[in-house]
Amino acid sequence: MALAKAWSVALLGVDGKMIEIEADIGGGSPKVTMVGLPDAGLKEAKDRVRSAVRNSRQTWPDERVILGLSPANLPKVGSGYDLGIAAAVLAATGSVPATKLLHTVLLGELALDGRVRAVRGVLPGLLAARNAGYRRAVVPTESLFEAALVDGVEVGGVARLSDFVDWLKGEGELARPEPSVVQEPAKIPDLADVVGQPEARWALEVAAAGGHHLLMTGPPGVGKTMLAKRLPGLLPRLTAEESLQVTAVHSIDGSLSRSAPLVTVPPFVAPHHSISVPALIGGGSGLAVPGAISRAHRGILFLDEVCEFGPERLESLRTVLEEGEVRIARVKGAVCYPARFQLVLATNPCPCAPTKDADCTCSAAARRRYLGRLSGPLLDRVDLRVRLRPLSALSAHLSEVPEASAAVRERVLEARERAAKRWAEHGWPTNAEVPGPALRREFALPAPVTALLDRALERGAITARGADRCLRIAWTLADLKGAERPESDEVAAALNFRERSS
Repeated sequence: MALAKAWSVALLGVDGKMIEIEADIGGGSPKVTMVGLPDAGLKEAKDRVRSAVRNSRQTWPDERVILGLSPANLPKVGSGYDLGIAAAVLAATGSVPATKLLHTVLLGELALDGRVRAVRGVLPGLLAARNAGYRRAVVPTESLFEAALVDGVEVGGVARLSDFVDWLKGEGELARPEPSVVQEPAKIPDLADVVGQPEARWALEVAAAGGHHLLMTGPPGVGKTMLAKRLPGLLPRLTAEESLQVTAVHSIDGSLSRSAPLVTVPPFVAPHHSISVPALIGGGSGLAVPGAISRAHRGILFLDEVCEFGPERLESLRTVLEEGEVRIARVKGAVCYPARFQLVLATNPCPCAPTKDADCTCSAAARRRYLGRLSGPLLDRVDLRVRLRPLSALSAHLSEVPEASAAVRERVLEARERAAKRWAEHGWPTNAEVPGPALRREFALPAPVTALLDRALERGAITARGADRCLRIAWTLADLKGAERPESDEVAAALNFRERSS
């Protein structure tokens, strides 16, 4: 009997677990048995790998082959183990030496003719391998652009199984990643394109400076979508760690760009209101895949016509907004995906949505029913609310030169820098992520400053959660002003932001 090993990676969300692939040959009639909780796609690997080996001019053993994937109690999903299975079998038969398989991670799907196909999740898989101490990886040539983003791992690519066999025998070389070229991010629309709407522009600046959620209400055509699309241009570029986090999610989703694989600009995700709950939150059979909220991690999730989304989709966001991650349990296991995003909502004030409120034909009950699709608990998690009014005269704005994104972004970055220095000891990057208890204890404001907030709590105008969010907004307003701490004016303005939706 002959035994050989190879290594691959299993992904649970964005976290990877090293998988030991064992091939034991001999002791019975020709048969391939796979153990270790493989899913249906992985069970088919034995047929794919056998054909790929034979079509690569290698010999498949005419004996019993037992393939073991450990840890045995961890579900294995997908076809990324094919290359590792082929390597283990060929090493067990003595067709190739096993020396280069030590401390080497193998990822790739095999076609029947021996081609090595790309698989999703190469980036998070190699990050997990690096953290586990592996320093070499072999991936499909098509995935080299993604694998090259991981520092500290020697990455090689193969286009065919025969190329991989030649490398194991010392008769060939692996393909190497091309030198990375820094690509300019896609151009973001400029805020100077938006005519009028000074209140909404100010709310957008505050949202960008503090990382706050925003609700814009107004008739069609007043600029709600235009403003939302310009928010990424006001935000700072992602840090190196944030870029890898976001890129890892997009790698699993299969939406990485070959020309610019590393995501450096906060993503902007705007799903249609017909999206399903699993597509929004994440889901699917087997182990759940990331949804729209995870693709928007460290960026913006924009829900246009939010009242058309339906209560089930909107209410599924409530826990995510508080925790910044989503946990999804399926039969195959539970996964956790990051989902810390800025939520931007836009809605019409009623179903008929005329330009002027006086022309509305909806009954009072219809208006309440329409806006009632936004539940109180969800609205309580939205920091800023602003009402957009239609332009009364276009000519009055033609002579004005609206402020460009660059000027606003400069103020936003200065405010974010102040906040980052203040919270650096605690690890909170923005005001929106500061826990309420910290705002009320370590960074408590004097009683005269919060008196207006106390009166609002007393009369039931806001909840305790709403009061915490007002404090966060007040700190952001102080940062934009350059003040050391908020005063009563900032608290009053923050409270006003939560009462301006009508």
